[in-house]
Amino acid sequence: MTGRDAIGVFNLIIIAGILAGISYLAFVVRPAEYDPDTLCLADTVPPHRVVVVDKTDLYSPSQAGAIAGAILAQRDALAVGERLSLFELNERGNLSDTNSFSLCNPGSGDQVNPLYRNPARIQARYEAAFAEPLSDALDDLMTPKDAPQSPILEALARLSAERGFTPDVPGRRVVLVSDMLQNSDLFTVYGRGRGSLEDRLPDAADVADALEAEFGDGLRGVEIEILLVEREGWQDDQAGPLRRYWADVFRNLGVRARWGELPGSTATAS
Repeated sequence: MTGRDAIGVFNLIIIAGILAGISYLAFVVRPAEYDPDTLCLADTVPPHRVVVVDKTDLYSPSQAGAIAGAILAQRDALAVGERLSLFELNERGNLSDTNSFSLCNPGSGDQVNPLYRNPARIQARYEAAFAEPLSDALDDLMTPKDAPQSPILEALARLSAERGFTPDVPGRRVVLVSDMLQNSDLFTVYGRGRGSLEDRLPDAADVADALEAEFGDGLRGVEIEILLVEREGWQDDQAGPLRRYWADVFRNLGVRARWGELPGSTATAS
């Protein structure tokens, strides 16, 4: 074999190695398969972020706009493959009847590797399959409603039994938009004729025990962020004793809770 032949063989080996490497990389980093109904990665249980909007009281236009903004902020914080669901808390507290959106983030154009996927095509798919359905859901979610009961805790407990949000799901997070004025058979914050809020509320541990006796302990391990909606005449209670009471209830339920204010919200009559 001449020197030229040897160089030719060597070059062929190099080319074959490069092609093999490209084939391997294409296999390893090729886009994962998606479930066409949920846009979630196939054969995976994705982290799940749920927004629950308490619709048992009416919202002012500024509050409705703030709620929409808070939901869009959750959308923008989603990792690729993370699931987002929207629920409406009504007087029945049965969230499964109010689900208006539940999809995984398939990735926007700026969330994908341009070496292996076309950002413009991915962005178009993101808009059509994810962003537009979310926008449609927001239109309905912002429709004013009112209700005689507000079973906040019961709704959260039922949520923990929803498919896709059971205790085996990783990264369970709830963003609850609510005035936190519970009003159900479990307990009610109303009835000022019976004394101060602290005096008329049942023991937080007893409330947690009663909830788990009826619905189980599926809320344990959930992380919840409460975006508090101010109500005219309730601001002092909401900022003080009511917040402390809810903190005790969530602690007894094994829920990690933190509080925030609804951006741009101002108090309105309930």
